[in-house]
Amino acid sequence: MYQTIQELHMEKGYAIIALCKLAKVARSAYYKWLKWKPSKLELEQLSLAKEVKLRYDRRKGILGYRQMRIQLNRKLEKSYNKKRYYRIMRALGLKAVIRRKRPNYVRATETHIAANAMNRDFKAAAPNMKWCKDVTELKYGNGRKSYFSAIIDVYDNAIVSWVLSHSNNNKLDMDTVKKAYRGKRGITPLLHSDRGFQYTSHEYNRLKVKYGFSKSMSCVSRCLDNQPIEHFGVHSRQKAFI
Repeated sequence: MYQTIQELHMEKGYAIIALCKLAKVARSAYYKWLKWKPSKLELEQLSLAKEVKLRYDRRKGILGYRQMRIQLNRKLEKSYNKKRYYRIMRALGLKAVIRRKRPNYVRATETHIAANAMNRDFKAAAPNMKWCKDVTELKYGNGRKSYFSAIIDVYDNAIVSWVLSHSNNNKLDMDTVKKAYRGKRGITPLLHSDRGFQYTSHEYNRLKVKYGFSKSMSCVSRCLDNQPIEHFGVHSRQKAFI
């Protein structure tokens, strides 16, 4: 309203008194608005609102106020709480677009699935006879993640090899297997894993042929089939948290 009065006065030359009377507002209220300057907190809020709108548009509306807080706090190096982001997004009329969830389990090609040869027999007569492999997700800092890939020897639960990465992809697992074979010759262990995309891939199958290990895979949703490495992963997460 005050903006309209100002524009009509500047562009058309209408008297302020007449415009205020027409708009049914006090002239003193108009002049108070005219002299008003935003406080430091208000300027900070306006700046944050611009960042929110920009990030929302760039991500095509998929961010809610929680993810918005994580991403912008990291970028701006601030620690604004989620309530502030919630109020700003509500004032701007911004709501997260709900995406269709991808299925958690994608059936692997039958030719690359192996039977559960380990069959929960976690005893070995000597080293390098039975290995277990898995990837553990580690959360740290301001919503960040890393992935810890490891192979352990069932004989004494010793770590055969490990690789840490910010991406959970085929390279992470292949590098872990390659590292396990450095300096080792003539060993053909039974290598047990789950049925994740890495272990049913062509690349993993080529490593099996190259190194001569035997594949063993857990049944779907049976974490006890890979108990030694699962137990190791729990301790890894706890240590990362500490």
